[in-house]
Amino acid sequence: MTRPAPIVTDDNRDFWEGAREGRLIAQRCSDCGRLRHPPRPMCPHCHSLGYEPAELAGTGSIYSYTILHHPQHPAFSYPVIAVLVDLDEGVRVLSNLVGVAPDAVRIGTRVRVTFETTADDMAVPVFEQA
Repeated sequence: MTRPAPIVTDDNRDFWEGAREGRLIAQRCSDCGRLRHPPRPMCPHCHSLGYEPAELAGTGSIYSYTILHHPQHPAFSYPVIAVLVDLDEGVRVLSNLVGVAPDAVRIGTRVRVTFETTADDMAVPVFEQA
């Protein structure tokens, strides 16, 4: 079974279209220049409504993680390793760590983004050890 497709909105469209193309995208405020993630309509720093898409390198380190066993959904392989990744550009993303045994996960481990396909020919960013 394939992962479910993400729900695309006006605010997150650049993020999900980038993921479909194999690129990790954040919003960069047009006024103060700060990056923000997750996508949202207003800059949390200066309250500007303007932004431009900014492509990120997709490298960073694990800030925190948890191992999910339940509730199980048939579209996912368990256990799921949910990670908070501090990207080198300074934003934090919530994702999954793939290709690693749960007992081998460590805070501070360097990771890089990769993408897994979803339903409806979309993709979701996940991370693997760098």
